Amino acid sequence: MRIARFSKIVATFYRFGLDEFFAGRARVGFIHRLCQLTPLPRDLSAPLPQRVRLALEALGPIFVKFGQVLSTRRDLLPEAYADALAHLQDNVQAFDGAISHQVIERNLGQPVAALYAEFDDVPVASASVAQVHRARLHGTDGKPGRAVAVKVLRPGILPVIEQDLALMRLLARLVERFLPDGKRLKPLEVVAEFDRHLHDELDLMHEAGNASQLRRNFTGSDMLLVPEVFYDYSAREVLTLEWMDGIPVGQIERLRAAGVDLKKLSRFGVEIFFTQVFRHGFFHADMHPGNIFVADDGRYIALDFGIVGSLTESDKHYLAVNFLAFFNRDYHRVATAHIESGWVPKDTRAEELEAAVRTVCEPIFDKPLSQISFGLVLLRLFETSRRFNVEIQPQLVLLQKTLLNIEGLGRQLDPDLDLWDTAKPFLTKWMNEQIGWRGLLRTLKNEAPEWATTLPAIPRKLNEALSGKSTELVVQGYIQLMREQKTQNFMLKLIALLLAALLLRDWL
Repeated sequence: MRIARFSKIVATFYRFGLDEFFAGRARVGFIHRLCQLTPLPRDLSAPLPQRVRLALEALGPIFVKFGQVLSTRRDLLPEAYADALAHLQDNVQAFDGAISHQVIERNLGQPVAALYAEFDDVPVASASVAQVHRARLHGTDGKPGRAVAVKVLRPGILPVIEQDLALMRLLARLVERFLPDGKRLKPLEVVAEFDRHLHDELDLMHEAGNASQLRRNFTGSDMLLVPEVFYDYSAREVLTLEWMDGIPVGQIERLRAAGVDLKKLSRFGVEIFFTQVFRHGFFHADMHPGNIFVADDGRYIALDFGIVGSLTESDKHYLAVNFLAFFNRDYHRVATAHIESGWVPKDTRAEELEAAVRTVCEPIFDKPLSQISFGLVLLRLFETSRRFNVEIQPQLVLLQKTLLNIEGLGRQLDPDLDLWDTAKPFLTKWMNEQIGWRGLLRTLKNEAPEWATTLPAIPRKLNEALSGKSTELVVQGYIQLMREQKTQNFMLKLIALLLAALLLRDWL
């Protein structure tokens, strides 16, 4: 089976002329020459990036999804290839409704008729991993039950995925070994990232948890609706969500006809993005137009929660500092933020990184702020960082992909949208909250339980350190003591040190 699949991959590789990747390469150039001598028909009419997309579509849904994930790695791919792969679409034939019944009954342990008062066997959407049916729960007290969307995992998908992933790993090893840029492209790392995302999508309870978290974060929001999860009707291969009626966000004329304020909607998109990133540190990472609808009251509706991103406090601080520094043209601050974050080697000269960032970004700022792309600024940052051996964090790549989607959507709704004008007050307020007295009080509150147990022990440990030891060893011991604590807040360490000194003054 694997041999047959590998043969199809090789045939598709030949058909679309992907051997051009090997042209002029010392170690693998013979593959290109051999393919040129083979008389079988080939389709070479499109540019090479487009042929890569066509080849992935020909290889089926798992390779299509891999291309979609790969399109987000703009830190690794040339722009033409990333753009081509971004247009990959899931055009997957639906499976029979009777099979959906079997999957639901196997997972939930009851007949479909006992679970749902109505169930439409014809799916409303079908993708590579699952398809969605409209249904209705049983009502109570004579009232009709709630309309729901039932997502059913495609049966037999796991063996297909494992087989294709094994072949992808083999191809990744070949790329890493034989192509000059193989190691820089990190093909095995990219396949591993895809593996992780895909297996997350194979457990629909993972998506249920993501949906519940996002819904909780936006409870009472006047900007975003998130469907409720019905856990009693959900399992690993079945997910039942509240049915959400709305207009697909890409249908601009329908939105206008419905009286939706498009300028307000575009601002909502930016505010939702920055709220997720900087307030919650948890964001929907697959917000393309197919996953976003607009409700009758003008709020967004989010769907499909298989891919989300999470950010730490240090991630959020890094992003805020960089966004503000970029748009203030403070390239030295951009450089020092990279070095402070530890994402470039500590021996990197800030002046060299500053010069590289300035070279890339100054042409961008020749444009009015309303025409500057946030997503492209972040992309240019990644591209520049590559020269300095920066380790691009996966969560930031997901963020950049999401930002590009939100930005494109916002300007589709309102071509005059000024993202900087919309985002700057939010970023400035967030930074003030982080570095001001409010941030200090919040950090003290969060760290209080840990310091309540560690502070009393500091005088004793310092006294032990002072007994018969040199000053240098005392300092080393204190540094080690601080390293043992999990807190990373400098101000708290300083407060702890002052308290310890006061205690020791009276005690010794």
